[in-house]
Order: sequence, then structure tokens, then C-alpha cells
Amino acid sequence: KMAEKQEEPSNAQNGEPDNAEEGEGKKKKVKREDLPPFEIVTGERLPAIFFKFQFRNVEYSSGRNKTFLCYVVETQGKEPVTSRGYLEDEHAAAHAEMAFFNNILPTCQPGARHDVTWYVSSSPCVTCAQRICEALRKDKGLRLTIMVGRLFMWEEPEMQAALRSMKEAGCKLRIMKPQDFEYVWKNFVEQEEGEEATSFVPWEDIQENFQYYEEKLAEIL
Repeated sequence: KMAEKQEEPSNAQNGEPDNAEEGEGKKKKVKREDLPPFEIVTGERLPAIFFKFQFRNVEYSSGRNKTFLCYVVETQGKEPVTSRGYLEDEHAAAHAEMAFFNNILPTCQPGARHDVTWYVSSSPCVTCAQRICEALRKDKGLRLTIMVGRLFMWEEPEMQAALRSMKEAGCKLRIMKPQDFEYVWKNFVEQEEGEEATSFVPWEDIQENFQYYEEKLAEIL
């Protein structure tokens, strides 16, 4: 049986070194601590160490209590525009999914058709699922595909109902395959300055875990 455990991770688990050294690491750590507790972090590329920990499609997601959401928005207006970036939350108040609808989508051309793809570390919670359904019903020009690394609290009946309601509202839900993790690595993860772009190295059990979650999602939907 799998469970989403919400343990408090150490800094190292969150992708931040416990003993941040001088330079960027220290600046980043101080900056993080100065932020309000439920700050939404936005950007174009996330640090590789965050990706390797948070997106890992493990069975027990101990310490992975944030949501990382990478998005691609293809706007089919007079002039087609593609925008991309990522959102990260503290998984307690304002979630990354909500932030996308509140902060990102309104900046895209109003009234145009938007084909949106999310690559998310774990599937949305019940509240975010409701918000997704509302957005899809309200905006007929919105198409949303969500690629998830892990299923969040999938054993809970309320969560299963939320996933089904998203499908009914027109949302396409998919489990990320190894190729999808590689796509995120190439398009959304920072490469070290001055280094050649490092290729994606799949972790052990990446394929087995994908198949496990894919079977569970098929059973739920």
C-alpha cells in the first residue's frame, strides 16, 4: 500500500543543503527564510536538486510536501504564443494549481483558446481539483492536460471522486512516463553555468513506478 506521508523534510530533502555554503546557496537560503510561509515561487527553470527529489515517482513520498508545477501555455490567438515556466508552493495555503489560475492564466490573451499542459510532481488535492473543474466549465476555450509524477492520497474516496470529477470536466489526466520526466529535465530544469547540458539520468524503478500509478489511475477513473 502506498501513502502520501506529510513529514517535515530537512533542508537537504527539499533540495537545499542543510549547511548552505557561502555564495548563491546562502543567499537563496536566507531569501527563502525571509519569505512569508506560503509564498508562491515562480520562474522559468527550477534547480536540478529540487527536480530530482520532488518529481521522483516513488511509492512513499515522505518529505515531499510541496507541489512543483511546470506549465506550457499555447495561446491560439491572432498571433499564436507559447509561454512556459514553473510554480512552487509550500503545500499548505496557496497551492501552485491555484496560483496558475490566479497569476499566470490572466496574463494570457483573454478570449483566446489556451491549450495548457502541466507537469506536476503530484496530483491536485481535492480543493484544487474543484478549482480546476470550475475553470474548465467557465472557460470553454481552455484545454488542460495534467501530467503527474505521483498520485496524491489516491486511496482516499474523496480524492478518487475529485480525480473523476476533473476527468468529467474535460481535464486529461496522465501519469508521467520516463520520457515526460526527461522532457521536464530538458525544458524546466536549470543546468549549471559553464557546464555542458547534462543528460537526464532515470532513477531506479522509474518505469515500474510509472506502471504502478498508471494502473491505479485507470482503476480510479
